[in-house]
Amino acid sequence: MKIEDIKPAAGSRKRGKRVGRGIGSGHGKTSCKGHKGQKARSGGTTGLGFEGGQMPLQRRLPKRGFTNNNAIIYATINVDTINALTGLDVITPEILVEKRIIKDLKGGLKVLGNGTIQRAVTVKATAFSVSAAEKITAAGGTAEVQ
Repeated sequence: MKIEDIKPAAGSRKRGKRVGRGIGSGHGKTSCKGHKGQKARSGGTTGLGFEGGQMPLQRRLPKRGFTNNNAIIYATINVDTINALTGLDVITPEILVEKRIIKDLKGGLKVLGNGTIQRAVTVKATAFSVSAAEKITAAGGTAEVQ
């Protein structure tokens, strides 16, 4: 088989309506556009969101707040979730993704201090909250920033 032999499936491609080709075609003279008016002209459609001269919705709604495009969005995990992971002495973001505890790393992993931890573990993450770092070190573990 050659590339020039490939054809679309039968009936999947439909030819466009040929308009403006004489009276006998049934689509002649005004080409199915009627007489005059905005829709008969070239480029005669209103823009996206146009509401007939009424103030458009995107201008009626209030604009509030600010989105920082440079903000780092972290994937977060709490200390009690780390405590529930038994059989692991070193916890890295890659292990958490592999075990499906976090879905997407985004801009890195941040450990938050909700809950308690009773065992010594080494946690490697992009960032730690102050309370999370204190709880990990108090349990005899280490909080390593990657």
